[in-house]
Amino acid sequence: MGRQDLADALDDEMGRRLLPPAAVRALGLWLAGSGAPYVTGAGGHAVEYVPAQWSGVEPWPVEFPERSRTGAARISRAQVVASTRGAAERSEWAEALVASYVWGQGRTGYGPHRLKEILSEPTVDDELAKAGAALCGEGAVAAYHGLRGAVKGLGPAFFTKFLHFLDQGYVLDHAYSLDQGHSHALATDASVAPRALILDQRVARVMRAHATRVGADMALTSASDVAAWIWSDSGWTSHRYGVYLAWIHSATEQLASAGIGWPGSCPELLELALFDGVWNPAS
Repeated sequence: MGRQDLADALDDEMGRRLLPPAAVRALGLWLAGSGAPYVTGAGGHAVEYVPAQWSGVEPWPVEFPERSRTGAARISRAQVVASTRGAAERSEWAEALVASYVWGQGRTGYGPHRLKEILSEPTVDDELAKAGAALCGEGAVAAYHGLRGAVKGLGPAFFTKFLHFLDQGYVLDHAYSLDQGHSHALATDASVAPRALILDQRVARVMRAHATRVGADMALTSASDVAAWIWSDSGWTSHRYGVYLAWIHSATEQLASAGIGWPGSCPELLELALFDGVWNPAS
């Protein structure tokens, strides 16, 4: 077998096994304890940032506090969804990116400098607009493929945040159109595709550890090397992103049927739990 064949075999086995019983127990305990605020979804998950640190970043989201504020502020996922949705409706794509980027960086000091460099790229608005159209019309993997390498300095750890929050806004628009009994410009057949989710280094490392264990259990040749290759720290292909989305959505269905109160319509909750290290496959 070549390395790609081994990777495909490992992906297939992970898709069959999904989460082991220890993971289901750990996630159930988390949801009943510190994760209880998210029992209906991850929208309340918030991070701290200092508005004044982002002075000079333009365009600034209209819903965010003024940057004269020197103390810490908190911004939740639900607030970022609302901001991203509003910016997209006005075709202010850079503003939508700023909202998701600020949330993703939190209080990290180098975030504003990096974001200014990204926003200075001449193609950033066009590429974000094309990604929004691809997300709406073709789904998350197509949007990921279009953004990968499209804007200097904007890697998948951050553009998947942009895609996720934008997609959440599209979900809201789709739900609204269903409630009102009419179609909406943002609600398309892509609404039935796997939702866009955040993939960053911390989540990828959990997936790598899980893949390593699954590969060892199935006596896969060079299991740890294969797992490290497909779940690297960055630079994931659009194929890898599709594998990730499929696995998270299937594992969410598994959790929803496990009798632990897990919300089946919120795959982003599992992404949050993996990011927070609720389950450690290596232990």
